[in-house]
Amino acid sequence: MQEDKTEQIIVAVDAMGGDNAPLEIVKGSVDAVNKSKSVKVVLIGQEDVIRPVLSQLPCPEGQIEIRNATEVISTEETPVMAVRKKKDSSIVVGERMVKNGEADAFVSAGSTGAVLAGGSLIVGRLKGVERTPLGALIPTAKGVAFLVDSGANMDCKTTYLVQFAKMGAIYMEHVMGIKNPRVALVNVGVEEEKGNALAKEAHQLLKDCRDINFIGNIEAREIPAGGADVVVCDGFVGNVVLKSYEGVSGVLISEIKKSLMGSLRTKIGGALIKPALKEMLKNFDTSEYGGAPMLGLNGLVVKTHGSAKAKEIRNSILQCVTFKEQRIKEKIQENLVSGSEDTK
Repeated sequence: MQEDKTEQIIVAVDAMGGDNAPLEIVKGSVDAVNKSKSVKVVLIGQEDVIRPVLSQLPCPEGQIEIRNATEVISTEETPVMAVRKKKDSSIVVGERMVKNGEADAFVSAGSTGAVLAGGSLIVGRLKGVERTPLGALIPTAKGVAFLVDSGANMDCKTTYLVQFAKMGAIYMEHVMGIKNPRVALVNVGVEEEKGNALAKEAHQLLKDCRDINFIGNIEAREIPAGGADVVVCDGFVGNVVLKSYEGVSGVLISEIKKSLMGSLRTKIGGALIKPALKEMLKNFDTSEYGGAPMLGLNGLVVKTHGSAKAKEIRNSILQCVTFKEQRIKEKIQENLVSGSEDTK
């Protein structure tokens, strides 16, 4: 029994962050520990708020505990200022736990800016990493693609994009099990000469990279079709792609459901195709894939949607287990330090 305990991966979870805190955060955490004995969750936040919620949910003894944090960082606050000022906030306490080795990972649905700022200021970057991107798994016709950067770095240098590509390839191979993942650069055309100065220069550097499977440029319309496994861009473009993706998916799903309920005939047809439709919609549900990890940190920080519910929190926590077991942090550092001479 003691051996199992030492093998547990500890995930600190911001119980106060997001639109649905603390109820959905706590429920997702309980679901995670009920699903896996390999994980222990530390819920961080105001104990007098968290405790009554947790007490109503059945969970294994010893797999969940509460770490009191008296302050909460709101989305309206300036991120860097809030991180420096509110040292007893759930975000700062959680990221400090990762920094100090008290937790293997930190998950939050709270202020994106504060989570990102804390990741850089508190947890810190790995040696050799120039910028830490957010990577988001997005559904495609062929499974999933990893969009990196999906919103952390609005302005990028070409060398950042090369590192994003390498880190994304490592993640997809070792976390998602895709061998030799196809890496593509988001652009307005597939031709090498297309795009702005950043895209043109980055294309050449990526083409010269010997340790990734770079397949060239990819247009936005080819992403949902599964044109690449790792989709590389700066955070501005990535966030636009991600939000457009989610918006179109949401409208499409809503319209399909509305059409199926439009008449008696469509209701009968809907009943017949319901199992297949349900499975298809599940594949395009982003909450199935967990949150967006900050790659290149000296520890794991995962940002979920602000509107995250229990399923996304659960999957984000379980995602941390895979990340840790596959030694993604170590693989990134080994690649970016020892592999730097492989880029011509």
